[in-house]
This record gives sequence, C-alpha cells and structure tokens, in this order.
Amino acid sequence: MPCPPLAERFERLEEALRICRQMGDPDNNGPFEGRYYQLAETLCVPPPVSAPHPEIMIGSGGERKTLRLVARYADACNLFATSPEEVAHKPDVLRAHCDETDRDHDTIRRTITYSGSAATREDLDAFTHDVEPYGKLGIDTVIISPHLDATSRWMETFAAPAVRRLAELG
Repeated sequence: MPCPPLAERFERLEEALRICRQMGDPDNNGPFEGRYYQLAETLCVPPPVSAPHPEIMIGSGGERKTLRLVARYADACNLFATSPEEVAHKPDVLRAHCDETDRDHDTIRRTITYSGSAATREDLDAFTHDVEPYGKLGIDTVIISPHLDATSRWMETFAAPAVRRLAELG
C-alpha cells in the first residue's frame, strides 16, 4: 500500500482534525474544502455526546509537529511513556505550543500508555513504582491494556486495585 511522505501525512492529519472539529459544530455543518479532503457537508448525526465537539486525543511525543497539533486541536495528549526522564520536558514543549496559539495548556489532559511489564506480571508495587513519577509531571491518566486471555480476572485482580492505588497517590 502506498504511503505518502511524512510531511503529507501530517498535513492530512491536520485537515482531518479540522474536519472533526467542524463536524462537532452544529452551526458550521457546511462544506469543507481542503487540499486533501473535500466534503459537501460535515454534518455529524447523531450529534456528539461531548460539547462543543467530540473529544480529540492525539498520541505521540513529537515535539515539533504532533504537540503543535495537540495545542491547536486536541483535548488530550497521550505521551508515549518511554521513561519519566524522556517525558519530563514534554509538558513544557506543549505549554510553549499552547502559548503560540493563545491556549491555556491546563485545558489539555495529559495521559500515557503504560507499556512496562509490571502490568502483565500483575505486580502492583512495581507498576505503582513505574508510574508514580509521571503523576509528578502532570500526567493525569495512565492507560493500560488487559491480558487478552483473562480480561475479566485481570480487571478484578490487577486493574481495579491499580486504580485505587493510583488515586491514593493524588
């Protein structure tokens, strides 16, 4: 399958984000004329549950392009949790992009997707140790994936206690 160059993919993403924002605006459901996408209307039926538009989360840690798109269009940013040290300066980068667009950076939720082995090993102490530093960086949500072979059991024995433990960290 052909894949456009990286610059074009970012341009397409930005147009798609503009379309998503327009689709959530009941006062602006007319045409969209972009470089890559042309739509006769952007009517969203049924209307989004959240207002003023569907919530948009952009996942990445790209400092020049992706976090700039977060500042312009997103309600949440999912930073790749490579390490607390690598993530530590990302909120400052996002803040700078928000300043450029005159947006309050506190209106953007910051999340991470946890990819460490503590969750799959169901080691609650190690998991807490791994994610605690992210809370100090302003990360307010940790996304974890369940065991595919025993999802219900994993949710009861690991995920629910992990949520309680992280809530206690405040």
